[in-house]
Amino acid sequence: MTVSHARVVIIGGGIMGCGLAYHLAHEGWTDIVLLEKSELTSGSTWHAAGQITHSTSSFSLGKCVGYNIDLYSKVLEKETGQSVTWHGCGSFRLAYTDDELDWLRQTLSVGKALGFPMELAGPEQIRKLHPFYNLEGVKAALYTPDDGHVDPAGATTALAQGARQRGAKIIRQCRVTDIKPGLNGEWRVFTEQGEIICEHVVNAGGTYARQVGEWVGLDVPTTSMTHHYLITDTVPEFLTLEKELPVVRDDRLVSGYIRMEQKSGLIGIYEKANPNAVWTDGCPWEAEHELFEPDYDRIMPWLENAMGRMPVLSQLGIKRAVHGAISHPPDGNPLIGPAPGLKNFWLNCGCQIGIGWGPGLTRELARWMVHGAADINMRDYDPRRFGKFANQDYQVTKAKEDYLLRHEIPFPHLNRHAGRPVKPSALYDRLKAKGAVFEEVYGWERPRWFAKAGLEQRDYYSFRRPAWFSAVQQEVRAVRERAGIMDISAFSKVQVSGPGAAAFIDRLIPNRLPSKPGRIALTHLLHDSGRIELETTVVRFTDDRFYFTCAAFFEQRLLDYLTFAKTPDDAVSITNLSDSWGALALNGPRSREILEPNTDSSLTNAAFPWLTAQEIVVAGENVWAFRMSYAGELGWEFHAPRERLLAIYDALHEAGDPLGLVDYGSFAMNVMRLEKMFKGAGELTNEVTLPEADVMRFVKLDKPDFKGKKATQAASEKPPKWICAYLQIDADAVADGNGGEAILKDDRQVGSVTSIAYSPSAGKILAFAYVAPEVAGPGTKLEVTIMGELRKAEVLAEPAFDPDNIRPRTDVESTGASKKVAANA
Repeated sequence: MTVSHARVVIIGGGIMGCGLAYHLAHEGWTDIVLLEKSELTSGSTWHAAGQITHSTSSFSLGKCVGYNIDLYSKVLEKETGQSVTWHGCGSFRLAYTDDELDWLRQTLSVGKALGFPMELAGPEQIRKLHPFYNLEGVKAALYTPDDGHVDPAGATTALAQGARQRGAKIIRQCRVTDIKPGLNGEWRVFTEQGEIICEHVVNAGGTYARQVGEWVGLDVPTTSMTHHYLITDTVPEFLTLEKELPVVRDDRLVSGYIRMEQKSGLIGIYEKANPNAVWTDGCPWEAEHELFEPDYDRIMPWLENAMGRMPVLSQLGIKRAVHGAISHPPDGNPLIGPAPGLKNFWLNCGCQIGIGWGPGLTRELARWMVHGAADINMRDYDPRRFGKFANQDYQVTKAKEDYLLRHEIPFPHLNRHAGRPVKPSALYDRLKAKGAVFEEVYGWERPRWFAKAGLEQRDYYSFRRPAWFSAVQQEVRAVRERAGIMDISAFSKVQVSGPGAAAFIDRLIPNRLPSKPGRIALTHLLHDSGRIELETTVVRFTDDRFYFTCAAFFEQRLLDYLTFAKTPDDAVSITNLSDSWGALALNGPRSREILEPNTDSSLTNAAFPWLTAQEIVVAGENVWAFRMSYAGELGWEFHAPRERLLAIYDALHEAGDPLGLVDYGSFAMNVMRLEKMFKGAGELTNEVTLPEADVMRFVKLDKPDFKGKKATQAASEKPPKWICAYLQIDADAVADGNGGEAILKDDRQVGSVTSIAYSPSAGKILAFAYVAPEVAGPGTKLEVTIMGELRKAEVLAEPAFDPDNIRPRTDVESTGASKKVAANA
């Protein structure tokens, strides 16, 4: 090896590493070195089954798989001259139950937004295209005719060839042995053949990703799980077929897939019991083309089912058993993006469906590295979604859980309980005793809703209105009419202090810096490209002490953004208070009456104005109180060291219970923020600029400068490619949508839904959607596909609830009037 310097070093020569090299080269970065310790694809890539389908109800992942199928079937072989052996046989996903059928209908709604060819097929149509499958009990199937499978080695080699053709270097038989930071911000990569100094390092190590991460102090949250697929002897009935049979995904009975492999059968199984984790202490460096002995006892029930569903395979022998290791992150989503706490160190690993997902995800990572932001929402894949709470025991437990869920119905709000709780708040036990049904958010246990009136304290899943629907509506009404309290301890909480704090923050944020202690500003942090990194609230505690709070899963993003922006000249300290502090929200027209007996501070508008903060005493505890409300009501947030919250919570309930105070959760919070036209994480993503998100009211372009100003100004001066619109949609008593649905105008697809929920205050479904600018004007009539059916919709100009924003500003003198308004809401 003669290379001593490079812009990027990629570690790992599987589908993910080669895909990134290919796409970085296409984005204009050609000074790339890819290092592979053995031969390309010698890790988990070579033993992949190689299937890829349009069948996904994830909008962002759908963009990737659509690109991947086009790349494999139309582009890659033509561009590189390397065969990828594309089999465009199509596929079926079967539905035996009503819930499975609803899953297919939801996938159809998302697929329409993505422009995918797909349809629901009945048993007769399935039988015509696949005469050998036993369809007993099958209600229907999602038919995706452009699906197929590809040779993993051929596809990876073609990506590598495409990268080489544009100048990238690929060095095989060269194991990396260590990585260290250099003196000037660069990275030093040590190999068996010498050292390379580079600007960027990418960990595409697959089953070795944890060990590669350890060199730089990272605990990469992946676990290797073993998966079987089996290839039968030649199937006589296949010998005379003129066309390859579609792949069949039978999630219920087979828990996997069945397809043709040449003239044999291929059966892949994700068993529903006893999942097998391996190499938890590290994958042996000498492991190459590694397979494990098949464990037939583990997979036998599902293998027997497979033979029953495909009787033509039942009397044949198994000529090959592939039992290989695949990386599983705790939630099943790949790790694609910046490594937490490290500058220019990237993760490109943990992808359990590398052939099906990899090229599209690596294209987005390449765009992220080159341009500062990806073109799809990367929230689900950003490695910074895990924190220190995700230790190795947690990782293994969650990986096993994920494996078992691989072929289960991906219900909306699917709650993964294994390994929890890991970060209960100070109120966890109290809320659990009151019926809270929790969700995990960056490790925290946050209430979703409260089980009352005969409902059990458990999860209820459906693509339609679930059993908790009425409970959430009641929580919303209670907050609107009386008052509600919510544990919001999961919010990220970061303090920036020091004599240089004001100047430091001011050069980052596009909004005006809070000018005096006690002032609050809602603002955004941007990339240089003008794309949104995150939304945050900034509170000025003192002249030189500021407090940032934002959504829980942005905690590490916020810390990295601030840390990497800090220069040696900035007299600033950055302190993460997220774990040591907690927070409560009190909202509703009676919240002042509930708070008053518990504090000596005046709560009038004059003494405590809207959008201001004060350090006050509540129930004998010092807290920071912010007069603000994500529910759009009169209300306060209380932020303090976590040990102070329980006394405050109990005191507020003692005063509030006679006035009808209720506990509420994140589901009700989501409904209320939609009623108030407050955008959330689904709208404010790395895909869009501030003008496209329609939040320019939080931008002060007259500021001398802020990060991303030039790009924001340029974006505001040109027609946007899309606009975030606010919609009301006709409701029925059955289904309210789950996100990703297609927006249509005159039967033309013009956008897709980002957030959606039924509003009891409006009697309509409310949603945000990114749509074509020509249909974004208030009053425009549109249609939305919900569970495969069209609903009438209209673009709104103002919030569906309290459009003049009177309720949050209610003063003491108008409390009686506010009660009357609330009662009639």
